[in-house]
Parts: sequence; structure tokens; C-alpha cells
Amino acid sequence: MIKDRITLEELKEEYSPLQKKYNLPKFEQLNEDFSIEKATETETEILIREIRRFVGEKIINYLRFVEGLLNPVNGPMFVFSIIKILEPSEKQKLSDIYKELVKQEIKFIELDLEFDEKKEADFIIEANKLWQDVKKDLLGILEGVNNRWDNKSEGTNKGYFG
Repeated sequence: MIKDRITLEELKEEYSPLQKKYNLPKFEQLNEDFSIEKATETETEILIREIRRFVGEKIINYLRFVEGLLNPVNGPMFVFSIIKILEPSEKQKLSDIYKELVKQEIKFIELDLEFDEKKEADFIIEANKLWQDVKKDLLGILEGVNNRWDNKSEGTNKGYFG
């Protein structure tokens, strides 16, 4: 019988030597931020590559979100509503976040083109560190938007361009 899935415990056991070898973050922390437990759903010989893909996918998804806020071409209406109430300092912070996320996407693509276990580990470490900062910054921006949201919606019903 061929086993296509591994258990979460087996995944943790396979991750442990990689964690020690490359000083990777704890499994639980990566799983909390990047849902690496999804690797149990895929049969792979190269676990570190799968983990890098989960980390990279989240980075890329948030890159697209930030990109949509900075350049809202054909974006959903909620994006335009957010843009209207962003402070200039928040827009600058989003621009800074965008630049850092782009750098990670380029590294992600490079690793898709040429596998290197050490570079995969380096990407995971670096992207994780970046994510911890990005997460705090985005939470701060969204908190500011939420705080201004009620005041803005009570004030006018003008459209995006009004």
C-alpha cells in the first residue's frame, strides 16, 4: 500500500533534522504563520522545498495585496475604500513593505529555477524574519484604517473619486 499522506507528527519528525542543520524557526511558529502542516497533503522527497513554497506563497499573496493598495487597477471596491482613508505615512510604509516583499518574490523564483537546499533554508529564515516585521506593520496600518473607518463612513457617502 502506497502512503500518499504523512501525519503531522511524521512531518514534525522530518522537519526536526532540517531545523537543526540550518537553524530554522520552530515548526510551530512556521506552521502558525505559514500553515506548513499542509505539507502532510503532498508526497515529497524534498520537504524543505515544500516548506519554502508555503512560506513564499504567503509572501507573494501579501505582495499582491499591498500592490493592490498602492496601484489599484481594477481592484475590488473595498480596496478603494481603504485607499481613501490611508495616511501618507501608511502609504509610505506600504511602499517600503512592497519593496521588501518584491525582493523575496525574486528569490522565491530563483529557487524555483534551481534547487539548493542551503538557499531554500536561507530563504525560509529570511522570509520568516521579514514576515514578522511585515505582519506588525500591516496590523498597525489596518488598525489605523479600522479606527478611521467609522468616522469616514459617518461623514459622507461620496464615491472613491468624490
